Amino acid sequence: MTDIGFLPENTSRIDGDDIFSFACHPQVKCFTECCRLLELALTPYDVLRLRQATGLTSEELLAKYIITEQEPGEAFPRLYLSMVDDGRASCVFVDKDGCSVYAHRPGACRTYPLGRAVARTDSSVQEHFVIMQEKHCQGFLEAAKQTPRGYNHDQEVTLYNQFNDAVLEILQHRAILNGFIPSRRNVELFILALYNLDTFRSVLLGNRLRFINLNSKEKEQLQDDENLLKFGISLLREHIFSQFSRS
Repeated sequence: MTDIGFLPENTSRIDGDDIFSFACHPQVKCFTECCRLLELALTPYDVLRLRQATGLTSEELLAKYIITEQEPGEAFPRLYLSMVDDGRASCVFVDKDGCSVYAHRPGACRTYPLGRAVARTDSSVQEHFVIMQEKHCQGFLEAAKQTPRGYNHDQEVTLYNQFNDAVLEILQHRAILNGFIPSRRNVELFILALYNLDTFRSVLLGNRLRFINLNSKEKEQLQDDENLLKFGISLLREHIFSQFSRS
């Protein structure tokens, strides 16, 4: 969900149906090099899947593997996967055999070397792609032919994008774009409802949010992680921006 207007070095725009050569597998000489010296921002759905991969609670995962940053003037915090202090800033989940959480790897890992940027209007989502041709990557020498849309489909990112685009309704809400800064309490709710799902579920089932009153059927549906995240996204959108919907 990067601003398409600024492109880093070795990154260029690519249309969804353009063809490029790329493949990544253990026989590629640079295998796992893209898992090092990186800043890996995590979306709420990334964290949901990493909980499933590790068997940790959301509280444990946040404490053990995730760094939260928020600069003055930023509306919401950014969450990153912590890296191993091995002189190469390696991903905590990479080992000699590759990714130890491969089936649940974050969306950015799935789509590499592609990036996806989206801009939401009131009626639609505009999707753009970029391709990163880093000097170390030997995957571009492989014979396999890809298109951005086909590659994303093969990497099973559809569900990731659905959740990310829903979160974008919060991050790119017109109030945020106009400079609105949520309260500290709402920022805490943002972390709770999107990233700390186990605690969020406990809070909801215990009726500890004064502005929410759930019936037994609704509580039963929130036992499912994806339903819980969808609920959290909707709750945040309505609660944080309710003053603007009234105006």
